[in-house]
Amino acid sequence: MIQIDTGDTAFMLLCSALVLFMTPGLAFFYGGLVRSKNVVNTMMMSFVAMGIVAVQWVFVGYSISFGTNTGVTGFFFGGLQWLGLDGVGLTPNPDYAPTIPHQLFMIYQAMFAIITPALISGAIVERMRFKAYALFILLWSTFSYDLIAHWVWGTGGWLKGLGALDFAGGTVVHINAGVAALVATLMLGPRNGFPHRSSPPHNVTLALLGGGMLWFGWFGFNAGSAIGSGSLATAAFVATNTAAAAGMLGWIILDLVLKGKPTAVGAITGAVAGLVAVTPACGFVTPMGAVIIGLGVAAVCYWTLNKRIRWGLDDTLDAFSVHGVGGIFGALMTGLLATTAVNPAGSNGLFYGNPYQFVVQCIAVVATAAVSGGVTFVLLKVIDLTIGIRSDDEHQHEGLDFVEHGEQGYHEII
Repeated sequence: MIQIDTGDTAFMLLCSALVLFMTPGLAFFYGGLVRSKNVVNTMMMSFVAMGIVAVQWVFVGYSISFGTNTGVTGFFFGGLQWLGLDGVGLTPNPDYAPTIPHQLFMIYQAMFAIITPALISGAIVERMRFKAYALFILLWSTFSYDLIAHWVWGTGGWLKGLGALDFAGGTVVHINAGVAALVATLMLGPRNGFPHRSSPPHNVTLALLGGGMLWFGWFGFNAGSAIGSGSLATAAFVATNTAAAAGMLGWIILDLVLKGKPTAVGAITGAVAGLVAVTPACGFVTPMGAVIIGLGVAAVCYWTLNKRIRWGLDDTLDAFSVHGVGGIFGALMTGLLATTAVNPAGSNGLFYGNPYQFVVQCIAVVATAAVSGGVTFVLLKVIDLTIGIRSDDEHQHEGLDFVEHGEQGYHEII
């Protein structure tokens, strides 16, 4: 009989709470970066995912993602045997988590499913109708997130069988959400006045608080993906902090050299970019590999962020520029820097003598981007034809806090 390890169970309960903590952190981070008249609406786009996706995950999401469907369909679809968590009990599941209760593995994965669609909101805030967004994340979670999670992590998933390495969600979370953010940005169009009207962050301190919460919660995101306490969780923890620090320093240096001043928003954006890029790699790379990833992604995302305005791309809070581009960079760097010296269950990358791994990572990136982009386009097109996706000009001018929620983040004191 398989015995539950109480140490692993305690560790994974903590990690599950840390990953959930990231979604309010994202709300603060995004909320501080928008105009004051849209702060409630922006933060609600993160908070509502904690309700919608958590329930969807219990009913159908977990079964689609991690069900053990047999036959050819099992390569792409987990199955429906665990609908409503039927059969997902308090004993271990040897396929996914042999030392902790099955329900604990399920709820840990639920936290990933919650934050992923919330990331997309950063690209479309200040102009998307809230009820359209709520419907979109429900459908997108089902038809994009759940399927790709099965491909990469689920028993029988085709990318997993191919050997794709994604320790904590570079493809499943960041490329998936980042490409969806790009498609949503293009379909919604820019905000009124973009790029000629300046829209600076209304509260940088709020954004810094949110960024710090994300950094803290990310340890549960990455170290917890070891699904137990021990040496692998330690390696992931160290790589996570190292890449975040390197990403922040890289961004600060670029700001100093190119703009003359280190910005607070730039510093925390660099840290987040480092966290994004190391997510697929953290359980496979050395600390020095994490430094390379952090510095490299800071340069790549910095360039993308500064170019996208010239391209006319109103990726409002840089969801694609950081999560999409950073996720792609991290997935590819995993194919270069992964080493079995860190994780014997993984694979060596190109720099350690295995060029095949880099090819597999490229396939995973392309497949994830294609499905996420296609699903996002179809869903937004259908929603737009039925209830509409974009707030009208008058509502954007007035602010979506009052228009969509009948509330305001700040009230004038008389």
